[in-house]
Amino acid sequence: MELRERILEAAAQLYSETGFRGATTRRIAERAGVNEITLFRHFGSKTRLLHEAIQCAGLFSHQCVLPEIPSDVRAELSQWAHQSFRALRDRSSLIRTAMGEAEERPDILPPDRSPTVCAGREIYGYLARLQEAGRIPPVVDVRAAATMLLGTLFADAISRDVIPQLYPTSPEAAVDQYLDLFIRAIGVEEKTA
Repeated sequence: MELRERILEAAAQLYSETGFRGATTRRIAERAGVNEITLFRHFGSKTRLLHEAIQCAGLFSHQCVLPEIPSDVRAELSQWAHQSFRALRDRSSLIRTAMGEAEERPDILPPDRSPTVCAGREIYGYLARLQEAGRIPPVVDVRAAATMLLGTLFADAISRDVIPQLYPTSPEAAVDQYLDLFIRAIGVEEKTA
């Protein structure tokens, strides 16, 4: 792993565990196996380092892309939903910490480049293409539908380990159940041969 990536990963991990105040440059440097001077040479300040670490936290994993021409809606959405859910679960601690500090530090959450925002754009575009192809009724608000599905995945991913009694099924089964309900709710027409 490259030095810069190692520092960013250490900063993101420490931030998710301790928040902005607890993620001192000394502790980040120790975790990354470098000295503090190296942090300042690469990033200039703790604030800049943590902002970049939080923004980059989701960029090391592959984003699932939905096809330009929808075909097997259930299979395509299933792959996207499961991968998006896993990515959110992997960052759940970081997300909760950033959300908890959002009022004090509103610029801490990346506005347009976060994996969650990108996933929202991806699912909205896919649903819009389905609607244009006549596979979702025109009365369905696809933006609201995209927000509903992503919001459901997001809520489960970041709160499952905090309030497990709310989620009696396994994560995989829950995502499948959400998809079944979602596909029925928006009235997706399966392609006929």
